[in-house]
Order: sequence, then structure tokens, then C-alpha cells
Amino acid sequence: MVIKREEYVKQLADYRLNGQVKVITGLRRSGKSFLLKKLYKDYLLADGVQEKDILEVSLDLARDIKYRNPLELAKFAREKALSSHRELYLFVDEIQMSDVVDNPYNPQGAKITFYDALNDLRSLNNLDIYVTGSNSKMLSGDILTHFRGRSDEVRMHPLSFAEYYAACGKEKHEAFDEYAYFGGMPFLLSRPNERSKRDYLQSLFDEVFLKDILERNNIDYPGALSLITDVLCSAIGSLTNPVKINNTLLSNYKLKICVNTVRNYLNYLLDAFLFSESKRFDVKGREYIDSPSKFYCEDVGLRNARLGFRQQEMPHILENIIYNELRVRGFQPDVGIVYSRQNDRRIPCEIDFVVRANGKITYIQSAFSAQDENKARAELRPFSLVNDNFPKIIVRGDIGKRFYNDDGVLNISVTDFLLDKSVI
Repeated sequence: MVIKREEYVKQLADYRLNGQVKVITGLRRSGKSFLLKKLYKDYLLADGVQEKDILEVSLDLARDIKYRNPLELAKFAREKALSSHRELYLFVDEIQMSDVVDNPYNPQGAKITFYDALNDLRSLNNLDIYVTGSNSKMLSGDILTHFRGRSDEVRMHPLSFAEYYAACGKEKHEAFDEYAYFGGMPFLLSRPNERSKRDYLQSLFDEVFLKDILERNNIDYPGALSLITDVLCSAIGSLTNPVKINNTLLSNYKLKICVNTVRNYLNYLLDAFLFSESKRFDVKGREYIDSPSKFYCEDVGLRNARLGFRQQEMPHILENIIYNELRVRGFQPDVGIVYSRQNDRRIPCEIDFVVRANGKITYIQSAFSAQDENKARAELRPFSLVNDNFPKIIVRGDIGKRFYNDDGVLNISVTDFLLDKSVI
């Protein structure tokens, strides 16, 4: 099954031949290689590019293992570009597998990395460079520094609900129930039954993601990494930090390790794109609150699989799905904090998501059910404390058609929100 992923193809097409290194990042098995080597390649071929002008290097394959040496990679691409008068396209897949090597002219000096190779290749006017990678520490966090502002990042996610719905061929609400349970890892759609889907997701966590983190970071306490992963999966949408996680490990599992180790392991999980952090933002003070934060799983199916598909708390799963959708749309949602006054004390109230873009703010609450009057009042109260005219939305799992209440707050079903990008 071919899932088009048209938004990502368009992003790459917009960056085509702009002199920058195009870096596709994201969770492993989310479709980065397929995007580059199939979907974008097909786009280029349809636009008249000849197949021989697309240079493909896959660093995870034995046939291309020598190109893990960045000097060999640079030599190969440079020779091809200098011998051609046409535009060439270099695709380097799984760049995080590139080696760090000695400088043959100064062995005691700085090491040579793939950043050096790609920066060198950028000087070739007829070479357009694209790379994929699954490690944010090696790529996203260092792009501006090492490429010196000469790169564009395309962050790829698992399937959005809109992509999943378009591909699965099922009725909208059935598709959402399936999506909330299994998530949006693309290969799932080719699995024949529910058992094979569960087995696939569980093996991804154990045999791909955690093993990759353990090997990449030389982790001394693999059991601790596993437990921290479990704690985060159980606590999606809850405020936490390394100190709280450490206390949970001690009280629930009798595991005593230092807070810095917890902090490092948490960062490894973020670097692998398994989780994302949403920081608290003081809406009126217009400043971030350092700690604690919320952490969301990149894919709810992976989260469910990690917990053995036992903890199906739909309010938390719904919140995670909304967060991921906002990330897919290019936003970085914060946890909004507003304050009420009670007996001369400031009482913090939480807005699930504050989305800021182009000078505009949108406030969003996630509510799996808000039919109960007290529940509805609790969801609306933080909005009343904001005291501005920016849009306010409650995304709900218990309504059909959207409507505005008397205070101008949009109530919209989760499926409508996920399928209608014009809402924000």
C-alpha cells in the first residue's frame, strides 16, 4: 500500500534546489526513507529528472557501508557532480549511522563528521542534497551549529488521523477508534489482523527503539530506561520532571538511581523522537515556567503497546492525539497557565494547549466528555480567566456537529478537529 504523505512531499519540493541541505528527521519506521526514496523520487521523475541523476546512498545497507566514512561519501558525490553537466540529487538515508573519522592530514586535530562532508558538497552548484536521520541530538539539535544556517529540516511524524482515515478505507468513527488504539505507524496498514498489529508495535518498542537507544548511548542501567519509559507512557498528559520520575522509581519499583541519570535517560528518549516535551507557559505573564512539564508519546499506538494495551484511558489518549496533530501542523503547543484569586492567593488553572503562531494565539481544551455540567464548567473556567479575544476551542469526544456556546467557545468533535485544518 502506498500512502502519499503529500504534505511532506510538498515541503521537500518547496526546498528543491535552494542550496540548502534538506534534513528529514523523525521517529524510526515513521516513513522517512519511503518519503525520500519512493514518494519524492517519484515526484522528481514525474517532473522530468532522469533516474541516473538521483544518487542514492543507504548507510544502513552493507552495499553502502563504506560511505559511512564521510570522506568516502564526499568523494563519491563530488566525482559524480563534477563529471555531470546536469542537476544531480543526492539522497543519503540513515545519516545517523555515519562514522566520525580522523582527519588524514591532521590526525591529532578535529574529527571529520558527515557535517563536514555535506558542507563541502554544498559548494557544488549542480548537487541538491537530502538526508534522513532518526536522532534529534545528532540532527535537529545541531543543525544550525554545524550547517551554519545552511539547512532546512522537514520533521516527519507517524500518520496523522487524516492520513490514516484516507488510507484505511473505513467509516470515520471506526477509523478513529482503531487509530486511538493502534496509532499511526505506517506499516500497520499492511498487517492482516489485530494480533499482528499488536505484535508489530510491541516488537518495535523492544527490538528497535529501546535497543537502539541502549546501543547508541552505552546505557549502564537498561532496566531503569525501561521503567522510565513505562512511567512516561502511564503519565501522558500529566505534569512531571526528573525529580518526580525518580521519586516514582523509588516508591513504586524500589529503584534508587540519581536524578541526573533519570534526566539523561529522559533526554535519550526525547532524542530518539519517542516522546516530546510540552512546557508550561504563563499566559498573562508571557513567560515559560521552568518545571514541571508534560510529555507526550510520538504515537499513541506505541504507548498502548508498551503498556500491553491495558491502560486505555481515553481522556489521556485523546489529549495525546490532539497534541500530536498540532505538532504535525507545525505548531509547538505549550501548557497554558492562568491564575485565579482565592483568599488573596493565586491559584493556577491549566489550559491543555496554547498555540501561538504569527502573532495569534489559540487556546484548546481536550475533553473526552463534557456532558456533565460540572465537567463543562471546569473545562470552560480557564478560558474565562484569560480575558482576551483570541479563539478558544474545546475538542470533544462526545458530540457530533460543532457549535459555539454563549461565550463564543467552539465545541468541536475530535474527528472534525483532526480532519479540518482550517479550525486553527
